[in-house]
Amino acid sequence: MCKWCCVVIVDAYRWLEDPDSEETKAFVEAQNNISVPYLQKCRNGKELRKSLTKLWNYPKFSCPFKRGSRYFYYHNSGLQNQSVLYVQDSLSSKPEVFFDPNQLSDDGTVALQGTAFSEDGQYWAYGLSDSGSDWVTIKFMEVKTKQNLPDTLKHVKFSSMAWTHDNAGLFYNRYPVETKADGTDTDSNVNHKLYFHRLGTEQEEDQLCVEWLQEPTWMTGAEVSDCGRFAVITVSKGCDPVNMLYYVDLHSLVAGITGQLPLVKIVDNFDAEYEYITNEDTVFTFKTNLNSPNYKLIQIDFMKPEMVNWVNLVPEHDKDVLEWATCVNSNVLVLCYIQDVKNVLYLHDLVTGEQLKKLAVDVGAITGYSGKKEHDEMFYYFTSFLTPGTIFHYDFSEQDPTPKVFREITVEGFQAHLYETEQVFVTSKDGTKIPMFLVHRKGMKHDASHPVLMYGYGGFNIALTPSFSVSRVVFMQHLGGVFALVNLRGGGEYGEKWHKAGSLNNKQNVFDDFQAAGKYLIDKNYTASHKLVIMGGSNGGLLVTACANQAPHLFGVVVSQVGVTDMMRFHKFTIGHAWTSDFGSSDIEEEFNWLIRYSPLHTIPASGEQFPAMLLLTGDHDDRVVPLHSLKYIAELQYVRKNQPNQTNPLLIRVDTKSGHGAGKPTAKIIEELAEIYSFIAENLKIDWQE
Repeated sequence: MCKWCCVVIVDAYRWLEDPDSEETKAFVEAQNNISVPYLQKCRNGKELRKSLTKLWNYPKFSCPFKRGSRYFYYHNSGLQNQSVLYVQDSLSSKPEVFFDPNQLSDDGTVALQGTAFSEDGQYWAYGLSDSGSDWVTIKFMEVKTKQNLPDTLKHVKFSSMAWTHDNAGLFYNRYPVETKADGTDTDSNVNHKLYFHRLGTEQEEDQLCVEWLQEPTWMTGAEVSDCGRFAVITVSKGCDPVNMLYYVDLHSLVAGITGQLPLVKIVDNFDAEYEYITNEDTVFTFKTNLNSPNYKLIQIDFMKPEMVNWVNLVPEHDKDVLEWATCVNSNVLVLCYIQDVKNVLYLHDLVTGEQLKKLAVDVGAITGYSGKKEHDEMFYYFTSFLTPGTIFHYDFSEQDPTPKVFREITVEGFQAHLYETEQVFVTSKDGTKIPMFLVHRKGMKHDASHPVLMYGYGGFNIALTPSFSVSRVVFMQHLGGVFALVNLRGGGEYGEKWHKAGSLNNKQNVFDDFQAAGKYLIDKNYTASHKLVIMGGSNGGLLVTACANQAPHLFGVVVSQVGVTDMMRFHKFTIGHAWTSDFGSSDIEEEFNWLIRYSPLHTIPASGEQFPAMLLLTGDHDDRVVPLHSLKYIAELQYVRKNQPNQTNPLLIRVDTKSGHGAGKPTAKIIEELAEIYSFIAENLKIDWQE
């Protein structure tokens, strides 16, 4: 019963919150015994696996990045489960394997998650995650010899990895662990602590540097300044883009790091975000949203830290959002903006803030970058819906530097010229214009005959920009589909105002935006409701299940990946407490009233039109959005709809093993999951394979 009123909240499946109980294990097994055979028999499964595997088998590269005197880059030959880290002495020398994660497990379920080279490139710290869990074990290697060092750091999660410039050791974060920490745990992650590990010592000897005993949900980050003199300490609560800001003069610690750091306050409130970019002696440059929802760059002199002395270096743009900034070539700032959900790139002067140059960027996104303050070159990675990837090299040492193509990534069998991308703006329920990208074959007829896959997220200040996807290419090529990416409120596409317009008591705006996009696609004869597929993951899983509850007649198929569905109890498990900044908390009466209105678990319609075909996917090692969300939702959905004579569409869940929230998932598992998703779509939309 609600603690403020006479509202009874039925939680009939709370027993599914215990992943170790025999009842939960039996439930999962019973569900998989239904879903797995069904998915194996879906139409086009064999063709989808073959086509996905063939198209996926293309060489993939990251931007090269320089550490010390060497260059490194990640490369996947095509179907390797994990990308391999290569090293070369120069850009023209022969590369060799530096670290191959595929050697760590037969099935590719051990993955790199977080790495950090020491400033001079002598040492490498690397995190390993097992089965997709957020828990990480940090190990160390000597770069020149590629020999592992005995140092091992356990119970690491949501961690900084920041070396001191003397190679003495690095800052990192861990949680106190009293029970298991293997990815199947559901205990709340609290008391995040910052430690310093001295190279060559046991973890038990690590120095506790920062903790907040009175604020167990606060999280601490550490970064060592470009000059090596300062540690920049940030403190956050929840997922909102706000943080407190402190620093430590490492050179003042005569005896070294021996315990709690003597933090010097710059900002001790959560009014804005401060992200370190670079510094010149004690003058620090930060990216901030202080009174600037589209972000700007400011400078703070740590010797005169009062706000009255702060200087605006690059002012906020009135429309475009400053997504990221960095420093290269000693005094050049690289600024990447989001302009109507496409990236634009500028160079600015570090001293004056003056714009020096705009770099030509096609319609798409910059998804990779490398280049540091001490380097006279940079690399950046461009992609779009129809461009797998182009890596550009910019050499500042040239007399008239211009971006040059360093590497172009191609996919054999994909003819990009046959397709086109358009951006439209949809009018939502309250009149707000919502951008949506549409990708389809050129010359497509608007006759309502096409299956459309509509994808969205709408939360946590995350912007969904154009990206290349093999599975979406297969959907367009062989299933005659149209892909729609909707840029919903709650995301970061138009800055913090856009984010706030889709969070907390405004969360319903996100669902209204998504449903408006679906209606647009139907009204404009791209598709019909029975051919409209919606898909989303994590917060996007919340999106599609909430929309299915609210407008089941609008969709033909719903695919929810690792979704949040229990809005009454999400904050009680693992890192869920951090999401209250976007959702609110059922422990607060006003916020309870927001949440209960759309919580997918609690708003399933008991009668009315047939529910669309639904496939939920989760992993047994997802310790971000724990599986109980999907388990409880499917249990309630099946119970509520089982006696409805018009419910003939399948309502299924697939629980994968040795699988987490998504990061580090091996290629073989990705392809298999996508084949199941698209064959489920093909089966329920009755789509025949097109060669």
